[in-house]
Amino acid sequence: MPDLSPAFGREATSRPSRASLRTAVVWDVLKDALDRRVEATGKAGLDVLDTGGGSGNFAVPVARLGHRVTVVDPSPNALFALERRAAEAGVADLVTGVQGDISGLFEVVGRESYDTVLCHGVLEYVDDPVEGVRNAAAALRPGGGLSLLAAGLGGAVLARALAGHFTEARHALGDPAGRWGEGDPVPRRFTAEQLTELADGAGLAVGAVHGVRVFADLVPGVLVDTEPGAAEALLKLEAAAAELPSFHAIATQLHLLGRKRA
Repeated sequence: MPDLSPAFGREATSRPSRASLRTAVVWDVLKDALDRRVEATGKAGLDVLDTGGGSGNFAVPVARLGHRVTVVDPSPNALFALERRAAEAGVADLVTGVQGDISGLFEVVGRESYDTVLCHGVLEYVDDPVEGVRNAAAALRPGGGLSLLAAGLGGAVLARALAGHFTEARHALGDPAGRWGEGDPVPRRFTAEQLTELADGAGLAVGAVHGVRVFADLVPGVLVDTEPGAAEALLKLEAAAAELPSFHAIATQLHLLGRKRA
């Protein structure tokens, strides 16, 4: 894979970056989905919408593949950083930043205007996840694909337990939003079943669910950084476990691919 950005430049250095350990599974699945959509539509470049795309961690690499990307984000600072990053990557003409959010999505973009929609790290923070997924789906053209990435409940429970916070881990298990307490910075977490239900209710056919960061957040950083070959081996382990349903329950994040029914 070419060095698309610091987060995805696995071939640029002898060792995968810490960022790539956390994003490689999502990127590989997303790139494959984009390639398949190109083949299905016959287009040289797709129209891609990145809701909550921030400074362009995914938008810029997607644009470097030749796709036109519109990023909708509520933060002016993030959009400024996006503009700078796109210019530095030589894809300023393919990336457009628009201030807004997914709840008011159609105040800033059109319905059924995109071949692919990215909704990464958004559902945890919106007031109504059902509305969020429905709006993302409504922005898709028939047959278009949705890439949905959200915080996983099981990963948070496991992390709190391994840190010795057993009461917080048990609280997260019983909390409707999957929160471990008042100090939890994440407003909401999901199971794979909940994400699948949201996608299905929005008129999407679910193609695949992947566990993301199954091990990367649990392995001591010093081991990954100092043990020869550890980072590469961990990356391969993450990829191997991502598609196995038995590991979805302990993943820090869950990634779902859906296709809008015609």
